[in-house]
This record gives sequence, C-alpha cells and structure tokens, in this order.
Amino acid sequence: MTTVITYGTYDLLHEGHRRLLERAKALGDKLIVGVTSDSYDRQRGKLNVHDKLLQRVANVRATGLADEIVVEEYEGQKIHDIEKYDVDIFAIGSDWRGKFDYLGDYCEVVYLERTKGISSTQLRSVEDGMLALGIIGAGRSARRMVKESWRVSGVQILGLYSRDIEQALELSQEMELAQPASSAQQIIEESDAVYIASPHGTHYEYAKEAIEAGKDVLVENPITLHGDEAVELYNLAKDRGVVLLEAAKTAYFTGFRRMVEMARSGGIGKIKAVDATFTKLIHDGREVEAPDGGALSEMGTYPLMAIFKLLGLEYESASWDVFRESESGVDTFARISLKYPHAIATATVGIGVKSEGDLVVSGTQGYLYMPAPWWLTDNFELRYEDTRRNRHFFYPFEDSGYRYELAEFVKAIRAGKLTSFKWKPEESIATVKLLEQARKSDLL
Repeated sequence: MTTVITYGTYDLLHEGHRRLLERAKALGDKLIVGVTSDSYDRQRGKLNVHDKLLQRVANVRATGLADEIVVEEYEGQKIHDIEKYDVDIFAIGSDWRGKFDYLGDYCEVVYLERTKGISSTQLRSVEDGMLALGIIGAGRSARRMVKESWRVSGVQILGLYSRDIEQALELSQEMELAQPASSAQQIIEESDAVYIASPHGTHYEYAKEAIEAGKDVLVENPITLHGDEAVELYNLAKDRGVVLLEAAKTAYFTGFRRMVEMARSGGIGKIKAVDATFTKLIHDGREVEAPDGGALSEMGTYPLMAIFKLLGLEYESASWDVFRESESGVDTFARISLKYPHAIATATVGIGVKSEGDLVVSGTQGYLYMPAPWWLTDNFELRYEDTRRNRHFFYPFEDSGYRYELAEFVKAIRAGKLTSFKWKPEESIATVKLLEQARKSDLL
C-alpha cells in the first residue's frame, strides 16, 4: 500500500483545496492530511487565519478525501510523521517548490501544480468566502505579491493584467496563474478586489476604474503622483463604500508601529528631530525614466511616513533640495526639510547616491535608532546618556513583507472598515502632495 501525506492550513476550505487533496490522494492508496495548529500558523508567519483548528480539521474530514488527519504543531514534525506513518510520498503545492527537497531522504517528494483558472464563484467557502484578488501589473511588486499571497489566509490570486503582454504571460506561467486578462476591465470585473502594481503614472486611472466598479483596491505607493488625484480617489472610495488602501508596507509592520508608539509615549522624552534616509543605487528601469521615475516618487513615501507618524501633519514650513540627472531630468537625490512648532525633520532619498539608510529620532531624554534598512523594520534601540539604560527591541517579519499590507487589506474588508489607522487617508494624501511639490519645485 502506498501512503501519501500532505500538509496545509485549510482555512476557509475552497475548491482549490479540494482539488489539491484529490490530486494528492490519487498518488497512492492512503492519504494522511496534516492540518497546522493555530500556534504553528502564527509561528510560521501565516496571517489572517479565520477558522480555528477544530473547524479546519472538520472541514478537511467533510471532504471525504482524508483517510487520516494529524495536527502539525512544530517545525520539523514532517520528518517525524513520515517515519511514524511509514509514508511513501510527501505531496505539497508547487508554490513550495524546492522548499521540501530535503524530505527526499525519507520518501518521494511530489510538488503538485497549483490549480489554474478557478473562478471567484468557485473560490467561495460556505461561510465567509475567499477573496478573489486580481492584479494589475506584472513587475517586481506583482511578483512579490503573488508569492506573499500564499501566506495570507482567505485570499487567492485570480489572475493578472498588464499592458506589457509578454511580461504578463511570463509572470502568469512562472507563478502558475490563469491566462492573463485581455484588459484591465476584465480583471476588475472578474475579481472581488484589485491590487494595482502598475507604473506610478497609471495608478490613478486603474484605481478609479476599480473603485467605480465597486471593488476594494490596494494600490502600491505612491498611490498617485498628484495630490488632487489622491483626494479624488479617497473621496470616491468613501462614497462607493469600498476599501482603498495604499500599499506602503512599512506602515503595517509590527516593529514600525511599536517604534512609533515607544517614541510618542515618552520613551525618549519629547521628540525634537526625526531624520530618515532611504537610498539605493538604480541604473536602469522605470525608476530612472521620466516622467514618473526618480528618487522622490520611488522612495519618498517611506521617510515621510516615519516623520508624519512621529510628528503629525501640522508642520509650519517645508523646503527641499533636489538634484537631477542632466539628460533625463529625473531626480536622483533629494532632501525634504520640515519645520514643526517644536521639532524639525528631514527626509532623504536617492537612487544615484548611496548613504546610510537609518532612522534617528532625537528626544530630550535620549534617542531612538533604527539601523539600515529601517523601512524593513525588524529592530530598533533606545539609547540614553547612561548607556546602561539602553534597550534593544526585535520584531522579525517574514520575506519581503508584502503579506502584511495584504493581510491589513483583507482584514479591513472583512471588518467593513474603509480605511486603516495604520496608514490613514489624510497621511497618504499629505505625502503625495508634499512629494509632488518637491518633484515639481525646479521644473516650473
């Protein structure tokens, strides 16, 4: 008898889960299904799990496909289970391809191709429903979002659309998605919600089309390049009763939120200065191409986010220095300075200049330090005159961090909340307006 084992969370059990179980069962005579425990899901970075363990086990049992069900509770248990149950084949979805090759020392490892072309109707579970997410764009951010979506419970990528047909086909094949949509209208109509990761200058038109169609929208930062467009989109989303969220991932990291809370609650006394720097060397691609490229549009959201979260939006004056590449006119280095009634702040960005990408928050009793790359917030330190008082805090996150913005998006939809306090519309709008002013400052 050939024994097959597979594992998963099986939250909001849907047609995709069922098909995977059917294919695993077809590999042998007996199928053992491992269902992850609640604590193990949290430990491995699985976000927004809706059903409790007992419900998930009951749902798997109700399929009639599992001959035996076990609970996966810790890292490394797969080896134990394979040996204990004399397993011949370990089967898992192809999104994990390569991850479990080490199990080949114990049994045969089979990666099952992901189910392509499942409609949003087929994705529905009985109670709460899966969110069928359509993607507009096929670049780096879209690729990362597809991978990260596999770690957020309750969401399934339905497919994508891109004006770059070759790039769309390549990404769809690589990520085992359905055939790319022929138009933005098609992917919007077929999806429950839309993630927009197209070039910056197209965010407004795609977001507006999706919102007008009654879809919840997650938009990569900057949400738009123009302040009036950002205001229009947020107002339109409010009128239509849909979620509009800017995908500025740092805002949704636990470490970043804890840093803000620590600083604003008096951990370093009164905040007197914030200095945030974000630079990376980029030599080609859309980031260095006019009219939408440049350091300000590419990275400016993040340092301004830190400043606005720490000091608020009521600054008295703003100034900036912008250096441009002579031929293209694209800004390669810029510094925005803000003056508040009782504090000052600087936001420094660069794509043609490399600098220490740290965040320093100066206070009357000490200072808070976040090392580079601070926008991937996993640790920070409170430092004092008396170094014996120094404290270090760690908040690790998984992979590229896209799952956290997606999880916040799904959470807002489920809760019926149109915005998130972690990155408010007024903060997003203020950022867009300031970046627009700086970007146009010497081009008038």
